[in-house]
Amino acid sequence: MKSLNDQIAISIREKKTHRPFVLAAIVIGMFMAAIEGTIVSTAMPGIVADLGGFSKFSWVFSAYLLMSAVTVLIYGKLSDLFGRKPIFVFGVFVFLIGSILCGFAESMELLIVYRLIQGLGAGAVQPIATTIVGDMYTMEERAKIQGYLASVWGISAVLGPALGGVFVQYLDWAWVFWMNVPLGILSVIGVILFLHEEIEKRERRIDYVGAGLLLISISSLMVVLIEGGVAWAWTSLPAISLLGVFGIGLVLFIFYESKVEEPVMPLSLWKDPLIALSNSATFTTGIILIGVSSFLPTFVQGVMEEPPIVAGFTLTTMSIGWPIASTIAGRLILTIGFRATSLIGGVSLILGAIFYILMNPSLGPIWAGAGSFLIGVGMGLTATTFIVSIQNSVDWKKRGIATASNMFMRTLGSAVGAALLGGILNTRLKDFLSSNQEKAGQALSIDTANSLLDEEKRQSLSPDVLSVLQDGLTFSLKSVYIGLLLLAIASFILVFFLPKPQKSKVIKK
Repeated sequence: MKSLNDQIAISIREKKTHRPFVLAAIVIGMFMAAIEGTIVSTAMPGIVADLGGFSKFSWVFSAYLLMSAVTVLIYGKLSDLFGRKPIFVFGVFVFLIGSILCGFAESMELLIVYRLIQGLGAGAVQPIATTIVGDMYTMEERAKIQGYLASVWGISAVLGPALGGVFVQYLDWAWVFWMNVPLGILSVIGVILFLHEEIEKRERRIDYVGAGLLLISISSLMVVLIEGGVAWAWTSLPAISLLGVFGIGLVLFIFYESKVEEPVMPLSLWKDPLIALSNSATFTTGIILIGVSSFLPTFVQGVMEEPPIVAGFTLTTMSIGWPIASTIAGRLILTIGFRATSLIGGVSLILGAIFYILMNPSLGPIWAGAGSFLIGVGMGLTATTFIVSIQNSVDWKKRGIATASNMFMRTLGSAVGAALLGGILNTRLKDFLSSNQEKAGQALSIDTANSLLDEEKRQSLSPDVLSVLQDGLTFSLKSVYIGLLLLAIASFILVFFLPKPQKSKVIKK
């Protein structure tokens, strides 16, 4: 038996990919991305309490997700042209730079800017890691490995909320971002040493115009969704103008992508019903995911008056349900097929959304956690199924962009969802506070809700003001959760029309 050091030396000398070590590096990288979601969501109430700017709450998520959504397609295409390794390494380093800067942010505006930088790198981490797995393993192996990778979400779910709560309560929320640094460095070292690729040498062209059109159109839509009904009337000139920019930009993007030789988003992918429906359902489930992770801790802390650690563990149940379901999905795909596995996940999403609609402060965090668990099960069964089925339907030269297209739709869904649901929350809360100022005995604004997320400030509020703020947040979030139910139903309908199970063929490099 060769020692571990001997195996490492042979792998480096012979320049052969050592799958166990590459998989370990990928797991660390995905853990970094996974824990980012749970730990930041848990810390956000504390960040808002420190920096202020409740009305900008959604932008912290939207800025990160916007840049991730736009760059994921570029990274996917670049990985098909230049290989997975250099793109993954570049993405991780940019992500770490953004993480370090986020920890030093002194205002909500600066935090949003630094989250843009973090998102610029995040666009490469998870999709390229998932693509590498698709390269190294056959279809039968992928179904199992993707399930194992999903267990990363379970581990991060346990550690993320707990660490987030500890950092906010006992240290500083900056450590929420700084803890990414050692994880990213370890991941990069593993990929550099043990992943070796043979890239076909040919002329390479990057579709920067297409990426730019996508950035302009999606950014315009998100600004309108967040500010519409709050800073601007829906029929105001800025809102209408930006909607026009979105529409024109989208049309130009589709037209340009149909003509360019190396498109950032090959429209031919969407001609495959499996890819088109999987990506569409991934978009709607992406909105559901951000709706739960962004706003549930706020409700648990601000209305239920629970500490950050308890709020974090209501999200933990979602991330525990996800890997369990993903592991099961890996086996179900091989027995009952893609469509049936996804349908079961769709039902779980609907049940989870119903739990949220029925939720009220008296039911406590256990009820919130149960709803999160069902959402996690639904995400695990659908997300794993979509990735495995898409990767099995294309060859190596398109696997990077095909995988990236699915990640793009999830990230785009989360980006649009953060803006859309945040806009709904702000609009409903603004209307509620305006109509209940007499009951509160003073004028209230959206930013007054900052006080709900700081225990000392909350205790200093008069009973009438506290009641109005908590009732307003409950009322506003009810509208958000109704939206989640409608999206869960839409996801189920899309999954229902997926192609029926067929005998799978393994497509190798």
